[in-house]
Amino acid sequence: MSKFKDKIKSLMPSKRKLIQLYAALLFNANLKGFINGQIYKGPLKNICTPGLNCYSCPGASGACPLGSLQNALGNSTKRAPYYILGILVLYGIILGRYICGFLCPFGLIQELFHKIKTPKIKKGRVTRVLSYLKYVILVVFVIIVPLLYGLRDVPLPAFCKYICPAGTLEGAFGLLSNEINASKLSMLGPLFTWKFLLMVSFIVGSIFMFRFFCRFFCPLGALYGLFNKISLFGVKLEKSKCTSCGLCTAKCGMDIRHVGDHECISCGECIDVCPTGAISWKGSKPFLMPSEPVISPDASEQDVAIAKQNFHEQTRKIAKRNKVVKIVAGVLMVALLAGALVYYNVIDKPAPVAIGNQVGDECPGYDLPLFDENGYTGETFNPADNQGKITVINFWGTWCGGCVKELPYFDRIATEFEHSVTVIAIHTDLDFDTAPAYVEEHYKDSLMLFGKDELSDPDDRYSPDKYYTTLGGVDQYPITIILDEQGVIIATIMQDTTYDELKEVIEAQLQK
Repeated sequence: MSKFKDKIKSLMPSKRKLIQLYAALLFNANLKGFINGQIYKGPLKNICTPGLNCYSCPGASGACPLGSLQNALGNSTKRAPYYILGILVLYGIILGRYICGFLCPFGLIQELFHKIKTPKIKKGRVTRVLSYLKYVILVVFVIIVPLLYGLRDVPLPAFCKYICPAGTLEGAFGLLSNEINASKLSMLGPLFTWKFLLMVSFIVGSIFMFRFFCRFFCPLGALYGLFNKISLFGVKLEKSKCTSCGLCTAKCGMDIRHVGDHECISCGECIDVCPTGAISWKGSKPFLMPSEPVISPDASEQDVAIAKQNFHEQTRKIAKRNKVVKIVAGVLMVALLAGALVYYNVIDKPAPVAIGNQVGDECPGYDLPLFDENGYTGETFNPADNQGKITVINFWGTWCGGCVKELPYFDRIATEFEHSVTVIAIHTDLDFDTAPAYVEEHYKDSLMLFGKDELSDPDDRYSPDKYYTTLGGVDQYPITIILDEQGVIIATIMQDTTYDELKEVIEAQLQK
């Protein structure tokens, strides 16, 4: 029975793993982003998370500090990136590489892959030398390259663009795995292939070597490591108690020379193996229970009583303090939950937009009767209610040469962007009798919707079409209106258009 309990206990995650998991969930709290395939862009994105967590991940509720730093350095029109640098220094002074050990989602991913049972590559002199590579990456790809390109007004977050595996795994795969973003697959090229191979290399490397990416390539870990000696939290070594047995460095999976140096991620595993208790947590003294007092055999009964009383008094105070900490933590968890409810129900709601026919206005709604090659289908479509997809509205007529000429472009858009764009071709009331036959001959299997506009005055055969005039049309065909996923007008084309022009507007919107 005891062996069974030990087996169950070994399968249970450690406290550190639970904290890593909670941190990953907290930093990716936008769960509905995985459902709708969209990136959260609300006010929380102005806050940098401590660990490596891609801005473009559908679940990301904050920004990546490295990406933010590169963008700030690479934009010469903005003020110096004091905010980002200040945040990084603040994180470093308070936590140092404790962030790597407890709060970095990509660190957790590597540790989970490392649990796969395979022969492991041991650390040594070579890995210790290679651990300095991340400092080269920090200087070159995070600082120098973005600065040089920024001087030419060409922002280039070099590390994010060419190296970062978190961007590929969380951002690219997080978005592309959603069917809504299927059209973006056609935009992938050699750069994505390079980053994909690099990401696979990092993940495979982490199977055979503990935190392969963190040890050799992560510039964020390199930056935080500079603060390890002065950080408020982490692990510390009391040299007076240390016997230099080497058990701590042998146990550590990182390339440390001694406990708490720039390579130490403060995972705390060395604390359990230290035979003299020389290693402890920084800032933990007020919360640790005191040890039983060592009483000399020659001590008087009064001294024994006083020692025991002091011990019980200290234990009682610390227990009370810990109880308060648990209550405060509970309150913070409730507050976090309440914040999540506010986030899901308030923050993501867009500010009210005026209804109109200009770019930036919310498109007015109208139920348009649909038709196909057989005539009316009995269904209607309201372009303003097509939430979650871009809507392309084209007003046309079989009698209009320009309309007939450009209609194949809309048909191509409807096919190529099937999962993210709806195209509705709205025929004017004029000569509508010819429309079903035209659709049967040219667009019988098209993914476009075909709708019919109604006359403003049903008694006047040549009165303006109702929806056409509502959206700003005046005696001119064709015209095209493009709406974003929330039904807001992002483009108005009052003339013939081309496939390239349509595609440019759509892809620009999809990339936002």
